[in-house]
Amino acid sequence: MSDETKNENDEQVEAGGAEDAPVRFETKIAVLLRDDLETWQRLNVTAFLVSGLGTVLPELVGEPYEDADGTPYLPMFRQPVLVFEGGKEAVTAAHERASRRGLPTAVFTSDLFGTGHDRANRAAVAAVGKGRLDLVGIAVHGPRNSVDKVLKGTRMHR
Repeated sequence: MSDETKNENDEQVEAGGAEDAPVRFETKIAVLLRDDLETWQRLNVTAFLVSGLGTVLPELVGEPYEDADGTPYLPMFRQPVLVFEGGKEAVTAAHERASRRGLPTAVFTSDLFGTGHDRANRAAVAAVGKGRLDLVGIAVHGPRNSVDKVLKGTRMHR
């Protein structure tokens, strides 16, 4: 999302009366998980994948939160994260389409379930060529239409 669009969305909400109006974002944040994962794996993979997007795309992150008592909380994404699922082939195809389109993408491979820290995670991914990664999930961000095309053949997570 451009800074101009982001500011327009913020101004619409702050202008009074538009707080409850839905905002249509020009971009989409999506996570695609392989449909054969255990529940704990789905949650873990999702958390790891979205953490990558916020670090390289700071414009996706909003302002910090604060409750009525003044307790501060960390900022979160400005827009929803949509979670999809599909078979191994669908995840592989989506990864290929995201790569071909040059969209910011995070990957999680099956090897990462057996590692214990970031350096080992990176080494596990680096040891395998792009076309041979055993992907269990990806996160992608980009223009809505592009992300929709990347996710073709998948379904919303149930």
